[in-house]
Amino acid sequence: MISFNKIVNKLSKKCGKVIFKNDIFELIDPELKKENNTLVDKTIYKLKSQWVIVSVRNWVYIVPDKLDKNLNEVDLIEKYYYNLLKKYISFTVWASYYISWEKALELHMKNFEIPEKIVVVNRSVNKKILIWNYTIIFKTILSTENQKKINLYSRLSRFTDSIYYNSIQFKVSNIELSLIESGVINDNENWLNISLITKAIKKYGWVFKHDTFREIAKFKYIMSFNRLKELSRNINPSLSALFLDVIKQNWWLFIWEGLRGV
Repeated sequence: MISFNKIVNKLSKKCGKVIFKNDIFELIDPELKKENNTLVDKTIYKLKSQWVIVSVRNWVYIVPDKLDKNLNEVDLIEKYYYNLLKKYISFTVWASYYISWEKALELHMKNFEIPEKIVVVNRSVNKKILIWNYTIIFKTILSTENQKKINLYSRLSRFTDSIYYNSIQFKVSNIELSLIESGVINDNENWLNISLITKAIKKYGWVFKHDTFREIAKFKYIMSFNRLKELSRNINPSLSALFLDVIKQNWWLFIWEGLRGV
């Protein structure tokens, strides 16, 4: 069994990292034997009391650097938010995901402010994780074909890019998909961010890949295309005309989504 001092030494090499209880458990006992659970809890208590680790949520800890001693819990969470996000993504869905919706579009526009909600589209997990006032939403995307529910992850995950924040890599909806997702209203609290969508159309309107829009439209989001058509009418008429053509080519999806209120 590894000694406490060796645990401290190993954790000191992880300064600025986010760790879970299981990470500490594996240091103490790689076999994760249940009979050692009490020992792990006592070790964690001691590590916290000596400020080797700082708790930010049940069984979630940050290995702080020296400057972190001056931060309260809220500031600490904000400093390490993207580390926490990456840790939860890796733990929950490994590499089968992409960041979606409005935050994906903001990331393309180099806006790394912490969102109240961030949507992580994946193949099989639907759940919410609350970290202070911030919510990570793991979500599957479904559609209907021949009266059967179809999981769209494998189809939509083709339309992704990699974006880095402080050397942390995230998979994100590409600029075309993130624009379309930002035009979705999927609950009573999710209103369109007209300002963000308008800025994106003005900035990227002439470099959007039209074929990508047409490909995505085969699967979903026709209601969103309709909203974007109206929003882009006076900003980029050619883009608006493209969206109108996409709607005409996929009119049956428009009717189906309208019936569901998507």
